[in-house]
Amino acid sequence: MKKILVAIILYFFLNVNSFSHLQHYSEIKYLEYDLFRNNDLIGSHKYEFIRKGDNLTVKSIVNFKITKFGVDLYKYFAESAENYQKNAFKSFNSTTLQNKKKKYVKINLNSKENKLVIDGSSYKGDAKIDYMVGTWWNHEIIKAKAQISAISGRIIEQKVNFLGKKQIEVSGKTYEALHFKFLSADESLPDNKKLNTDIWYDAETMIWLKAQFIKQGNWEYRLRKLK
Repeated sequence: MKKILVAIILYFFLNVNSFSHLQHYSEIKYLEYDLFRNNDLIGSHKYEFIRKGDNLTVKSIVNFKITKFGVDLYKYFAESAENYQKNAFKSFNSTTLQNKKKKYVKINLNSKENKLVIDGSSYKGDAKIDYMVGTWWNHEIIKAKAQISAISGRIIEQKVNFLGKKQIEVSGKTYEALHFKFLSADESLPDNKKLNTDIWYDAETMIWLKAQFIKQGNWEYRLRKLK
């Protein structure tokens, strides 16, 4: 019975088209996540959903720093805007400052040639139209064969495993969550370039609840506020 339930969940989760997927977020105005490293709160990630007619803009700000003995060892600030028209992706742009290192990416839809055009600090060129920007709020990313770095434009081919439905607690609230594991499809990549991230989405609303990965420490995003 459990296997049948999992199959049903995956069928609806993976086969509903992208228009329906964005409709899951039609009432969302704001999402805020606490960012932890080794269980210490170091910053936040905030999303603002702005609607005007058939247009949706999702603005994002990430801000954190790692401090030891009162000294700032690492500072990170990024802001981005993700644009949709009639539920279809149109463009994305971001700027990032990692300590004193600047990174950026601009992604635009070329509808005539049915492709994405990327201008980023790590990659410049074309991408398939079904690749997605690696912003975790949109659960449609579980269907994508590759994600595009929201920091630098790097294309990361991925494989996604569904690990089951389970109860989790986030910021003092209990959710029925769908658990997915994102891995790089190319296993020959160096470890610091590989994708290896666990993501949880609310089973009812499809809201991104939590993310976890290991990179010079144990990192977690946890949903703090939803409007």
